[in-house]
Amino acid sequence: MRWSFGRSLGRSWLDGRRRAVAGAGAAAVLAALLVPGAAVGSAAAPQARQAVTAEGLADLPAVKPVLDCAGVTGLDLNGVTDAPVTLRSATLVTTGAAAPYCEVRGTIAPANTIVMRLPVDGWTQRYVQTGCGGLCGSANINYGQASSCPVVRDGTVASATTDMGHQGQNDGSWALNNPQAQIDFAYRGVHVTAQVAKVVIAQFYGRHPKYSYFTGCSDGGREALMEAQRYPDDFDGIAAGAPANNMVVQNTFHHAWNVLTNKDANGDYILLAGKLPLIHRAVLDACDALDGLTDGLLDDPRRCDFDPKTLVCAPGQDASTCLTGAQAAVVQRLHDGATDAKGRRLELAISHEWGSELEWTLFVPSAQGQTVASENFVTSFARYLAHTNAPNPDFQLSDLEFTTESFWTTVQSSSYLAAMNPDLGAFRESGGKLLLWHGWNDQHISPQGTLAYYDAMRESMGAGTVDRFAKLYLFPGVAHCSGGAGPNTFDVLTPVMAWTESATKPGRIIASNITNGTVTRARPVYPYPTVARYDGTGSVDDAANFVAHTPAARPHDEDYDWLGERLYSDEYQTWCRVADGKLVCHPTRTWLTARANAA
Repeated sequence: MRWSFGRSLGRSWLDGRRRAVAGAGAAAVLAALLVPGAAVGSAAAPQARQAVTAEGLADLPAVKPVLDCAGVTGLDLNGVTDAPVTLRSATLVTTGAAAPYCEVRGTIAPANTIVMRLPVDGWTQRYVQTGCGGLCGSANINYGQASSCPVVRDGTVASATTDMGHQGQNDGSWALNNPQAQIDFAYRGVHVTAQVAKVVIAQFYGRHPKYSYFTGCSDGGREALMEAQRYPDDFDGIAAGAPANNMVVQNTFHHAWNVLTNKDANGDYILLAGKLPLIHRAVLDACDALDGLTDGLLDDPRRCDFDPKTLVCAPGQDASTCLTGAQAAVVQRLHDGATDAKGRRLELAISHEWGSELEWTLFVPSAQGQTVASENFVTSFARYLAHTNAPNPDFQLSDLEFTTESFWTTVQSSSYLAAMNPDLGAFRESGGKLLLWHGWNDQHISPQGTLAYYDAMRESMGAGTVDRFAKLYLFPGVAHCSGGAGPNTFDVLTPVMAWTESATKPGRIIASNITNGTVTRARPVYPYPTVARYDGTGSVDDAANFVAHTPAARPHDEDYDWLGERLYSDEYQTWCRVADGKLVCHPTRTWLTARANAA
């Protein structure tokens, strides 16, 4: 494996500290001084000898509010963040919830909607902020795969979320002539929400949260990594699922390739979704037993060497039972990912893992003439966000050029949207804990991107250092953030909390399939690279009958060799401001320009 890092651990740590202090806000500092034992930003390290629950969480005393719910709108939040804050409403919610809470709605200027839920009985001194998906635009608290966390389930955590600076319009048109909304979506919206929420909590309960957490998937996973990279003191623990951290490449070359590589010279689709079950069955026949168990799941799809050409029709064969040569070639290209005309990789190899074929309906239509989701992802992004200060509302998918020059121009222009910096030294120094996770059958975002980011962290910071604050979990058979054939219900937040609060290092996570409230299959998932192996006794649907196994070697490390491998660097991180109605982003990435010219 080769990496080219522009590493500067000391500089990024110091810059992170300066930004955290500068962004804390006068009111936050004042609140910290008024609340005994409170601190600005992230909570203090776990206390020695504190009592813990069976889940490994600190056994914290419940705290009641010192304000009525209605009184929240009268709080003075002047100076909390870099812009005015308006709390529009505070409503007591007593029905349809695990426990009563005060729902607070407001705006952080210019247009970041914030929604909070503050328990009115039994707050356990924890704050959980949740992310959103797609291009956001709505503020709905969704705990996702953290919903089964005990303190989330019983309604004893304070929580908040944001629409990240714009409302509705998930097609990207919100970004037109709105550079501040672009910054808020990129990284500011989540940060200022954390600042405001913590001060509201401190004044509502008379004390700051003892522990603060973030959980999100897809764009929420990108938001999670943005926080760890840019604002390392905001959260003590972070769960980042299927992160869209390589957003620029993903929403251009990756999704465009999904569509265009499946078109013939007349613009018709070559492969239609009716063939996907046939392909999936063939993959399982070839590779399902490689992990020692024939169960419809591949515990590491990279070990599968399926060849689609084995499905090409023999003379006289029923066409419904096989593929044409052109269809087989499309299947291979969809698996392999985007390249230029010379075969140079424009994204990480293995764009779609073997075993995920039933999820390919995201980009393989059921009939000619349909517009698939992948095309919409690209057009909405490329028209308004891909090229900073140069919107192109008339952009069509066919306008994208799969060339080295186009690649570097695009990733350079909108680098502020990507969360690729593997140097999390400041987050580690602050005591932060990170749980990365991804489903192997993800049809939107390749798990290869999360693997590459995790390995980039290990290269940049040292494997031993990373192991002390970050873990990666890969869930067999799980699609994008949820769903899929594999056990797809699991709790990623409790392990982060236990690691933060009692130094209990994450071990196995039990994932389940649940039908009508009944667990039909349960499997353990271990921190990468360890996998679960059936011990040969009892039901294969019982997690108790599996043990941890660490393979001697990891496959396909060489697949990290692609055109954009250098993007995993602190040098790719860009900060922007608004000047004369335009985005001004610094520093200029001259190394990207030089690399593009050299290519």
